[in-house]
Amino acid sequence: MKAGLISLGCAKNRVDSEEVLSYLSRNGFIIVSDPKQADLIIINTCGFIEVAKKEAIDTIFDTLKYKKITIVIGCLVERYYDELKKEIPEVDLFVPIRDYPHFGELLGDLLKKKDLQGQLDREQRIYSTPSYQAYLQISDGCDNFCAFCAIPLIRGRFHSFDFDSLKRQIANLAKAGVKELIVISQDTSAYGKDLKGQNLTICSVLKEILKYPSFLFIRLLYLYPDEISDEFIDLYKKNPRLVPYFDVPIQHSEDHLLKAMHRHGDKALIKDLFSKIRKEIPSAILRTTLIVGFPGETEEDIRELLAFIKEEKFDHLGVFTYSPEEGTLGYTMKDQIPEKTKKARYNQVMKAQAAISFEKNQEHLNEIVKVLITGYDEKNYCYSGICYLFAPDDIDGQIYVYSSKELKEGDVVEAKIVNAGVYDLDAQVID
Repeated sequence: MKAGLISLGCAKNRVDSEEVLSYLSRNGFIIVSDPKQADLIIINTCGFIEVAKKEAIDTIFDTLKYKKITIVIGCLVERYYDELKKEIPEVDLFVPIRDYPHFGELLGDLLKKKDLQGQLDREQRIYSTPSYQAYLQISDGCDNFCAFCAIPLIRGRFHSFDFDSLKRQIANLAKAGVKELIVISQDTSAYGKDLKGQNLTICSVLKEILKYPSFLFIRLLYLYPDEISDEFIDLYKKNPRLVPYFDVPIQHSEDHLLKAMHRHGDKALIKDLFSKIRKEIPSAILRTTLIVGFPGETEEDIRELLAFIKEEKFDHLGVFTYSPEEGTLGYTMKDQIPEKTKKARYNQVMKAQAAISFEKNQEHLNEIVKVLITGYDEKNYCYSGICYLFAPDDIDGQIYVYSSKELKEGDVVEAKIVNAGVYDLDAQVID
């Protein structure tokens, strides 16, 4: 049979999808990218916020038009399994995350194929990233239970993955020639806290990765401010292959809202952390995310938030309007903010950040950076690339590289930044 897979949502979902692709391939399925050619289509869904749910539902209905065997898995199914089975009976099989250990059995029952072997395995993936790049997921679930977040309802309690398994994955990724390794989870900085008696932390994982010199860019995403230790900062300070890109979602600046959100720490902790990072690692890039429109947020809170970001001057900042999610504490709170007000506050913050982003990008003019080439932009006659300044998924901006010599995907070059806009940078390769 020919099988296709559509993966929606975050990089953690992508890793799950890569496990599914490997399982299918090991059992004789031919993987195709064109749904018209597929006999079987699997959709891995996101169910994090309202816009993601809508995208997932729209994708399901669009896929059903092909009249192929359709299987829907992932976060949306975990949250709304019974409702989906009832409302979209045209789907042949729904598999919630809790049933991933039985994926092969469920698929075999559906297809009347009893000879399917094995199960989903974190150590067996077909990578959907380019050959020079890969994700390493080190844990799943979350114990923070933030008032706005449904992750614990979807992915369960926090659990670190087996360290020996991670070591084997890291070795295999190095052997495969991966140059940029992106370490992810729901709560990356908490690795090891549940592995009693093993004395393992996120630093243990990083030290293992650093054993392999082929990893030129080692990047972490999703760090919690109260979990970043002095040892962690010191490790970055001493190892330039650890990309000094600190992705630390804070959600807000005001203490009463942080408390209402069930966030750990307060404004003072956040300010002290960012000050320490910048002092110890002057080249650090600071990225955060904020939520505007959380229940009880006032106009004064927004004024204070704007003053905070103008003082901190984040290199990159993402903003979400609060989305009330069933089952979370925030969903039941009074003082819900009207959507029109949320949107206005979103625009205020984004406008302020645009000026800061331009200012921060201007500071990098004439800087020489190491760039991993990711492709050629025919429209602008230049190359796209990865460097320490931006996240790998284009959420921050992009560096465009101009070169008098032909470059290939996966090449690593040194380039001088010659132009800086609000979000993007232009660089010239140094011959």
